[in-house]
Amino acid sequence: MRSRPLILLALLFPLAVEAQQAIPDTVVTATRIPTPAARIPAAVTVITRQDIQERGYVSLADALAAVPGFHLVQLGGLGQQASGFLRGTASRHVLVLLDGVPLNDPSDPNGAFDFGQELLGDIERIEVVRGPASAMYGSGALGGVVNLVTRHAPAGRAFVPFGELAGGTQRTLRAIAGAAGNAGAWDWMVAGETLSTRGSNVTPPRFTSNMGERDGFRGVLGSARLGGRFGETAPGSVLGETRIEGWLRWRENTTGLDNVPNDDPNFTGQDRLWFGALRAETALFGGAWTTGLRASVTESRRRYSDLPDSLNAGSTYDLYRGRRSVLDWGNTLRAGSFGAVQDLAFTFGVTHEQENADSVSGNPPFATTVNATQRNTGLHAGVQFRLFERLDLSAGLRHDAPSGFDDATTWRLGAVLALPEIASRLRASAGTAFKAPSLFQRFGVTGTIFRGNPDLRPERAFAWDVGVETDIARWATVSATYFNTRIRDLINFDAGFSTLENVDRAKIQGVELGLTLRPARWLSATAAWTITEARDAATDQPLPRRPKNVASLILRFAPVPEVVIAPEILFTGRSLEGPFASYANDGTPNATAQYNKPGTVLNLTGSWQALERVALFVEGRNLTNTRFEPANGFVIPGRSLILGARATF
Repeated sequence: MRSRPLILLALLFPLAVEAQQAIPDTVVTATRIPTPAARIPAAVTVITRQDIQERGYVSLADALAAVPGFHLVQLGGLGQQASGFLRGTASRHVLVLLDGVPLNDPSDPNGAFDFGQELLGDIERIEVVRGPASAMYGSGALGGVVNLVTRHAPAGRAFVPFGELAGGTQRTLRAIAGAAGNAGAWDWMVAGETLSTRGSNVTPPRFTSNMGERDGFRGVLGSARLGGRFGETAPGSVLGETRIEGWLRWRENTTGLDNVPNDDPNFTGQDRLWFGALRAETALFGGAWTTGLRASVTESRRRYSDLPDSLNAGSTYDLYRGRRSVLDWGNTLRAGSFGAVQDLAFTFGVTHEQENADSVSGNPPFATTVNATQRNTGLHAGVQFRLFERLDLSAGLRHDAPSGFDDATTWRLGAVLALPEIASRLRASAGTAFKAPSLFQRFGVTGTIFRGNPDLRPERAFAWDVGVETDIARWATVSATYFNTRIRDLINFDAGFSTLENVDRAKIQGVELGLTLRPARWLSATAAWTITEARDAATDQPLPRRPKNVASLILRFAPVPEVVIAPEILFTGRSLEGPFASYANDGTPNATAQYNKPGTVLNLTGSWQALERVALFVEGRNLTNTRFEPANGFVIPGRSLILGARATF
């Protein structure tokens, strides 16, 4: 498909990407400065705590499944690996943050993030920014950024407890308990979550080797935050209010796994992640300048063990340990308004980051080991302002100087033009991005068979998009965004599979379409349709696991103020699997590329505010019990029903 028809399609069918739900007044992730959503020069989706509860989202994978431009491929249910493909880029090209701090695992062979592990009991909202963001966040943000924002204490309240208890089919039980509050200058939050389920069978029923063995899940999450404010910002003062804040987060999941295409009752995975951060931020010169210093450490440990059984006499023990430490100095300078220029603001700062990986997988003499470290220092600067009360402009520039391979300089430009005369907004942006080679790609060793390439170059991309958003009276918002990405120096195996090289290129284009209807106060509907053409630039062949068509429909029906019914329909078109990545019904790998069949999933959540502070809810997942395989050989969980109660005081 050529780019011209897609551009015309984008202009003919406008979709409100940002208007999928009630969006908070400001979004931070897109520009590093709190900015009204309508003035952000990027495609942004915000999933609020209200959305999470009303739609029955339990994991991060649940919450992202309906985001335009985001295609999620999970190899089963809770705890199973889930990859995110944002605007057709690879799964390693999505940068995931927790309160602005990177979470991607340095010990992952590709430096990718597993979206199947994170529970949402302590998450207040999720911000998804589509498009290159390396000019703000450095390596990894070719396709975009996902930022998880944890719960904060509500203002002016000393003690606010919250909790949830639910259970249902597949012997599922989950509980959330926490509290938050303020005490003088201090504020705090603690939260915990536990979830266990017998789960379902990852192996598709079409396989003749299917034994019906279920792959269960047990997860535990703990989160705590403590902050304090000292001093006061007054007009003309040099030194103003200072906020000091620290937070910790820990989670551990244990999951049953299979050796697809065969069940394996003794194959188990454990994924543990802990995160700690300290931040101090001070207002200077009456609040015109805010400067802050943040230090954070993230440690991950993934362990996979497969003991001998009647199906498999062999055994394996794989251990992946990763550590990332980040020291960040960030500044925001608000210059105010003068003449036709309004809300002029500058950002600048320095980030130093160190990654460590210590891993061993497989059995000798074919065991793969990684024990290495790499560092990076990045300098970034940005500016944004408004002209003539209708044109918002922004620019960002960053230079990264990593250890051991090429430096990278990235940039981003964006504009939003408000057209109140026709209730429309035009958006356009362009920028570059890069993904540094992972520690495995540079230093991994498999006996005498494979050796990483320390001389790899970063993967680099140039992308641009243009979109329009229009309000129709007060009852509808429509828009469209066309996007185009070119990636070069993609890392892949050499001809002998003995090392890795920068040998591939990709070309991607597509359109994000959708519609938000608000015909009545008690009824709303959000539809989204993403069309993506992602191809190898050399062969013009489709890239694996990038379906051309992905669509979603979310309804919110409130027949009375105390009741909310939220159906969700998710459609995924057919997608390509590469040679030996798909299986015939007898479990034999296909030697040639095959297409996965399309699939549709129906979810339904209902909530009843039985008391002022207590709500009862029911969550139905995959109600039609479809046997859809997002990746060939891995079926989605079967039908489930969960009943529960939620309390907020």
